[in-house]
Formats: sequence, structure tokens, C-alpha cells
Amino acid sequence: MIDRRKFIQLAAASGFACSVRGYAESTSAVLEPWQPGMLDIHHLAYGRGNSAFALCPDGTTLLIDAGTTEDPFDVSCAQKPNTHVRPGQWIASYVLRQMRAARRKELDYALITHLHPDHLGDLGPENPPSPKGDYRLTGVMDVDAIVPIKNLIDRGFPDYNSPPPPQAPYAQNYLNYIASRRRLSEATERFHVGSDSQIHLVRHPAAYPGFAVRNLAANGEVWTGVGEQTRRYFPDVKGTAEANHATENLCSLAIRLSYGKFNYFTGGDLTSDTEDSGQSWRDIETPVAQAAGPVEVAVADHHAYFDAVGPGFVRALRPQAFIIPSWYIAHPAVLPLKRMLSTQLYPGNREIYATCVMPANRAVNNQFITKVKSLEGHVIVRVAPGGDEFQIIVTDNSDDLDRIKLISEPHRCS
Repeated sequence: MIDRRKFIQLAAASGFACSVRGYAESTSAVLEPWQPGMLDIHHLAYGRGNSAFALCPDGTTLLIDAGTTEDPFDVSCAQKPNTHVRPGQWIASYVLRQMRAARRKELDYALITHLHPDHLGDLGPENPPSPKGDYRLTGVMDVDAIVPIKNLIDRGFPDYNSPPPPQAPYAQNYLNYIASRRRLSEATERFHVGSDSQIHLVRHPAAYPGFAVRNLAANGEVWTGVGEQTRRYFPDVKGTAEANHATENLCSLAIRLSYGKFNYFTGGDLTSDTEDSGQSWRDIETPVAQAAGPVEVAVADHHAYFDAVGPGFVRALRPQAFIIPSWYIAHPAVLPLKRMLSTQLYPGNREIYATCVMPANRAVNNQFITKVKSLEGHVIVRVAPGGDEFQIIVTDNSDDLDRIKLISEPHRCS
């Protein structure tokens, strides 16, 4: 991590064009490798779903989702950097490249926020059978075939009955993959809401006592903020119509990752829309954000789609930077984007970065989109050793050279 003086020196040496808004643009510099003590969180912009990768201060590795979709290109971003390999294979290649500095070749954890294809892997004719079990290689399964996953954590293991997963080929394919992991004695766990020990540093934890991951929510169960106590928000649905059951998105996992003064929130596809039903429990996003409390960086829930990033979410988290994992024509929606920019919900400056925004969406969001710092590229949060400051770096997703497109000035953590 660099201080302001060194940042300006680097900007001048690299041909950056510094702006008064506190960031610089470049097409020549490349991302410097991770170093021990740093926390890097990469939000991947491969155009076909959600995936984030964290390289922790001691070299512990964490993958959050590895989705793919079969959506046509008129409503979805094109696959980046190319279509020579499947999206999951591209994710694996990116992860391996970033791991190199830590001398790692495996994932300590893979966290699947919920059972939807854009978070775990869709199915198409290009997905071959796995040699390890009765499933096809896609998304997280493609990643696991290249970068072994030591421990996979999801919302439903082992019985997947609260609520049951979608009745769809992609979901059954994932469950077959889980069955293969069990048969091969590969660690798989249910996400334990309230825990701050299920996901932890595995290499040198004593060296970084300020690092922690708090499990905030899953399946409508939310951490209370006291010990590991939780509260259930979803009603008992026994004997009720399916229309009154929680959707898969509402069941998403959420975590708060902390390192020193730095805090980061991500919550899959949690939503706040009550669907005009009068059922307040459908706004699960707000209590989860309140459980997290203020953070430095927040990932916009549900790709900042129309039913997420409600006022309660924005007011509770009040980050210095929002990251939108976007790839679909409706990502982001106008109102969530307006809320993220609203100084009525919380005062002060904030920045917004998106992984891929389609031209049609840019036209619809013309009033606000010019205030988004970046509309295309991998978004990396780089936290300084000790967690007192961080930067946002955007790299080019058209190749695998990690060329910097944009780099922010250092932000102080409060």
C-alpha cells in the first residue's frame, strides 16, 4: 500500500492522468502482486455471473461464488476475456494467477451464497461430464477441477431442505457434485450463522489477530450482534401456499470480513422488496445490513437489481465504496443506483464501481451512470497491512495481463 506522496509519484512515473475526484487512469501499469500482510478482494468481471476471490493477509484463500449463465448476448455481457475456455475455467486461471505470489495452488474455502446458476454454474452443451462423479463441469465445479477446494460451504448442506433448492438441472447438477465430494471425503459444511470461526486464517492466524469473518445470515436466520446468537425472520411455512415461502435469493449467505479498521460486506442476492405483500420479513436485506453495521466497502446485493439495495441497506452500511457485480442488461437498476448516491441516506463521499454495464443499461441510467467510477473491469479492493487504509484498483478484463485501468487514492478506514 502506498501513501499519498508515493501515489502521486507512481502516477507521474506511470503516465497516469490524476483527477480532482481522487483517482487516476492508466493503460500501461500492471497490478503489483499481493504481499504478506495485505488483504486483496477481487471482484471478477468475466461477464457471465458472479465471482469474487480473497487473498488474505497470511495467504489463506477464499472464493465467493463462481457462477455462469447461458443468457444470450442481447441481454448479457459478452464473456471476457474470450470464449476459448468456459467461464469457470477462466475464473480458475485468474485465481491461480493471483495466488502465485502467496505460493498457493488450492482454495482453503469456497463459499456458495445460494443455489442459482449465476452464482454456482449453469448448464449448456459445452459442459462436459466430470471424471469424479455424476455431474458436469461448470462454474464452481470447473474451478474445483483446476484449483482444488479444500472446504466448500453453502446454505443447505447436508439435507438441503430448509427451504429445498430450485427444481432445475443446474441445481441437481450442483447437488450431484456435493454428493461426489461426500463420497470422496472432501470437506463440505453448512454455513453456521453467527459464527466468527468457521472461516478463519489457516496459515499464520496469530500473526494477524485483527482479521475475522463474521457469518451474518442464511435462510432467514440473522446474527443478533451478541456472541453467536441469531434470530429467525422467516415465518413457519408449514401448511402455507408456496407463494408465501422464501425465495432462493432471500436465503442467500452474508458475511462481514474485517481486518483491523477495515470492514467489508457481501450478501449474495439478498433483497428488500416486499412485493406489495405487506409481509415485512421479505425485506431480509435491511436486518442483515444492520447486523453488519457500517463498513468501508459493500457489495451491492442482487447486482443492484430493482428489488435490492433498499434505503435500510444503504443507511446501515454507509460505505466509502460500493461494488456492483453486474453482467445483465438490468444491472444496475435506476433506483438502487440513486440510493447508493444519496447523501440523504448518509452524508459524505462515496464511490461506485461496476464489473460490466451494458450499453443499453447505460442509456437507461444516464442520469446517474456518469457518477459511477468504472463500468467495466475487475474491481480489486487492496487493504494495507494492518487494515488502516485501502485502495480500489480496476484492471482490464479483455486479457489476462492485469493492466490497471483505474486506481484510487488511499482511503482511510474509520
